[in-house]
Order: sequence, then structure tokens, then C-alpha cells
Amino acid sequence: MKCTERFYPAIPDFRDPFARDRDRVIHTSSFRRLEYKTQVFINHEGDYFRTRLTHSLEVSQIARAIANALGCHETLAETIALAHDLGHTPFGHVGGDMLDLCLKQSGNPHGFEHNFQSFRVVTKLEKRYAQFDGLNLTFATLEGILKHSYPYRKPFLTEWHDEIFGLDFHPSLEAMIVDYADEIAYLSHDIDDGLQYGLITFDDILESELVALIDEKVHAEGLERGTKLHRYRFVGMFISHLVTELIASSRPNLPKEGKVLCRTIPAKEPKPIRLTKTLETQVKRLKKLMFEKLYRHERIVSKMYAGKECIKKLYEAFMEDQHLLPKEYKVQCETRKRERVVADYIAGMSDRYALKRYREIYGLE
Repeated sequence: MKCTERFYPAIPDFRDPFARDRDRVIHTSSFRRLEYKTQVFINHEGDYFRTRLTHSLEVSQIARAIANALGCHETLAETIALAHDLGHTPFGHVGGDMLDLCLKQSGNPHGFEHNFQSFRVVTKLEKRYAQFDGLNLTFATLEGILKHSYPYRKPFLTEWHDEIFGLDFHPSLEAMIVDYADEIAYLSHDIDDGLQYGLITFDDILESELVALIDEKVHAEGLERGTKLHRYRFVGMFISHLVTELIASSRPNLPKEGKVLCRTIPAKEPKPIRLTKTLETQVKRLKKLMFEKLYRHERIVSKMYAGKECIKKLYEAFMEDQHLLPKEYKVQCETRKRERVVADYIAGMSDRYALKRYREIYGLE
């Protein structure tokens, strides 16, 4: 597999292949709908909260910075980052969990997995060309989307995926960079959003060694906790610290064969892009603390419960009566399994559109 190849020929133009991929992703309907999809907080609860769109942009910015510092291909990293969440359902991870449960209860053993749904969005569900489905992205971009989470072998992947993308190999360095950029972005902005809206305080997370270290640096600038400027500086320093440490710990591990490497590093080997074991442990402890203090907050849990119920009721309605589906999806039910058509329709909804359809169907308006 050559990283810049595509399934279908593309007429060369003034852009490099990965810039072309990026532009195709940005102009999709799926990308635009990320503006109204929940990251952690329901997006209409406040204008400040991050959405899937702002999260993807922040991941892209961080990934570009890391790729540049390590001599990797910035545009490939940017493209994978912008595309990595295209398959997310409304209402964040809980929406995906509910859709997964609904599919399995309908007899579909593979259920729903948002990373694979992102891959399906760019290879099948987006319709932009008369000759084929999907966006016809390069293999390197598709590999980065498909292998966004380890292990890469999953029950719903086929021999075809293995043959093309090599499931026993790590993805490109750029894809590994995006994986870390994703983690850095969501940790930093969830802390920011949680503090901004009073769902957590610094005291809640100060037992984290990582938080305490960054807080000490901010305090050295003469900024007191609880102020807006302290929060801004904390988030900036938090990102900078993790990015700097990731670059330093990864640089000695980089292979020398070239920038974009696909199917060259066996998955049994450690990833060359990685934090030190000490920092990895600190990040894991912080994530556990955030789960306890923020993600289980009653205001978040109650909103997420409502989101799950919305997904469940929409799925039940569309499975019971396919005439509730838009024409293009109703037609698909003639040749595809209805549960998968319904799941694709729901997964593509924004939060507010899902709530709108729920209210219409159940007479709540």
C-alpha cells in the first residue's frame, strides 16, 4: 500500500494529496454537523462549551504542532484529526453506547463503534461523486481514521480491511500523533469547561500530580486560583507541558525511513510516539479523577440520560415504522438491513435535530 494512493484515480491539481483529503473532509455535511454535536456538555447549555467541531479543531492544531516539531507530515496529521470524530452520534459517547446496545438487541452482533463509523462516513456514507461512494481519500488518511484506537483488530473488520490496511501494524506516525493530540485536547478543554461552569473546582483536581505541577507554574506568575486569567494560563500551560514532553520522549524513537510510514511498524512493538511511563501514569490518574469529579456530576449525568433516552426512542420508532424515515433512508431499507440504516441515520444527526425529531414523533411539541 502506498500512502498517497486512493481506491479511485484522482486528477492531479495544485494541492498535495493530504491537503486534498483535508479539503474534502472540511466540505462534508458530516463535518459541519459536528458544530451541534455534544463533546461532554450538551451544546445548547452554554455558548462556551466545546462541541465536536471545536474539539476537532483543537486536536488538529495540537497535532500540527507536534507533527511539525517531529518532522512528520503536518497536513496528514491535520486531516486525520479533522476526520477522527465524524462518526460520533448525538450526545457524545453515551449516544454511541445506546446505539450500540440497540443494534445488538436487534440481533446485530457488531453493534456500533464510532471510530469505524467515521471510516464508513468517508468511505461510504458521504455522497460527493457520481462514480463512487465516499470521499476517495488516500490510504494514509483512511488508515489513520480506521486505527484511531488500539487494538486494531476488531470483530466487525474483515479480511479486506486487513489486506489493505494491515491490522497487525501500527498506523502512521501522524495517526499516533493525532491519538495523543486527542487526549491532550479533551483533558484540557474538559477541565476548562468544568471550571468555567462551576461543575468542578481546582480543589477537586489538585490531588493530581500533573494538575498540581501546572498550577504551581501558573502561581509562579502571580495568578491566583479562581480567576479567569488563572484558568486561561493553566489550560495553555497544561497543553504546552504535555506537548513538549511528548515531543521530547518521542524524538529518540522515530524511524529514519521517511515522514509518512504506513504498515511498517508491527503492532506488537511499542509505539514510537509516546509519553514517558511516569507521565502516562499521571495522565491516567487525572483521567480517573476527572471521571469521578466531572463526568459523573449530576448535571452532566442527567443531561446524558435524557440524550440516551432520545436515541433509544428514535431507534425504536424507526424500527417499528420505516415510513418515519426520510425517503433516501427508506429506499435503503429495501437492500440493506433496517437496523443499520436506522443507526446510520441517527448517528448522522446533530443533538438539536435528534431532539426535534424525538419531539415530533412522540407529540411533545
